[in-house]
Amino acid sequence: MRLFYNIIINLASVSIRLFGGLNKKIKQGQKGRHESILILKQTVHLSDKVIWLHCPSLGEYEQGLPVFQALKKQYKNHKFVMTFFSPSGYEIRKNNPIAEVVVYLPLDQKATVKSFLDVIHPELVVFVKYDLWPNYLLELKHRNIHTVLISALFRPSQPYFRVYGRWLKKLLFTFDHIFTQDTASKTLLNSIGYSAVTVSGDTRFDRVGNQLKMDNTLDFIAEFKDHKTCVVAGSTWPEDETLLIDYINRSSEATKFIIAPHNMDLNQIKSMIKRLKKPTVCYSNYANETLEDKSVFIVDTIGLLSKIYSYADIAYIGGGMGASGLHNTLEAATFGLPIVIGKNYQKFPEAKAMLSKGGLFSIHTFESLESTLNMLINDSQKRIESGQKNKDYIKDNKGASELVMSELKTLLK
Repeated sequence: MRLFYNIIINLASVSIRLFGGLNKKIKQGQKGRHESILILKQTVHLSDKVIWLHCPSLGEYEQGLPVFQALKKQYKNHKFVMTFFSPSGYEIRKNNPIAEVVVYLPLDQKATVKSFLDVIHPELVVFVKYDLWPNYLLELKHRNIHTVLISALFRPSQPYFRVYGRWLKKLLFTFDHIFTQDTASKTLLNSIGYSAVTVSGDTRFDRVGNQLKMDNTLDFIAEFKDHKTCVVAGSTWPEDETLLIDYINRSSEATKFIIAPHNMDLNQIKSMIKRLKKPTVCYSNYANETLEDKSVFIVDTIGLLSKIYSYADIAYIGGGMGASGLHNTLEAATFGLPIVIGKNYQKFPEAKAMLSKGGLFSIHTFESLESTLNMLINDSQKRIESGQKNKDYIKDNKGASELVMSELKTLLK
């Protein structure tokens, strides 16, 4: 199986070189991966003590951030190398304060893996959630380099726990320790004989909890809100926007709406503006507008959503109406907001938990969206009680980072 995998990964490398230019993201990744080892040779020296942090994309960076910050504080004499596989993660966090050097992860080819590890020679490697590359993990094990997986979440349907996934199952045993988000994941690992596992919980609870300590002031959002009830729709996709726009067009002038689409696609944003019948303004041109006169604010930029939630009364989180995957509900929950999502949330334990507690509401149709938002807008007591349940849920689940760090300290004695 490993031979077959290596043939596939080598063919993928050739295909990317030949056809990568046809896709902007693939082209970005191809160029970045080509430069990674050269950049590392210029910045990492043989005398450096190195900790390597790997995040598949932006979501995993946010998930691992509390642990990264704790490691940075504890090991001030180490150099931190951070890798991303996805261009979206790299482009947004390439200048983050944790790592001295941030690069794309080179493709999982045997020779490339050996060159990469020769250059960075890490004492500790931290993988976040998934992105388990066979050649990297097997080479790390061969070199006896301490490697851990944090915020892991497993399901019985994954190949690690199926008869046909026997080869992939071996990859899990390359980790010195695995920290899972829930007990079900630990039970699955125990079922295949893996015992070095701790249920730490989800490190994202620590990260979003810290958001309350930050300065979330955005004067232009306060001006737009104008002391009215405000619904913030974060990380929306077209499937979400279709329903939301219909609702907004029928809504009262007493309610304000902020839409932060997942994709900063100019044509998609123009289409939204065209379909909206309410006075609308975009972040890109708000400086020339009288904001209190507008009903809809479209956030056509990145990096503001967490702060914007602090001005919301109700949150709608996108991704659940289609197949793209539900986006982060915890950022809104930490501000004590009732949350509305689409119908597809079964793979997201935090959404299921908040739904069961009565702080989150799942909608399937326009009619259910309309009735849910009307209820939350018109019944302030219900709105506050639902939001408080979510805030309590965040508070009750903090502490994962401390559990992870207690184990990592034993590996880096």
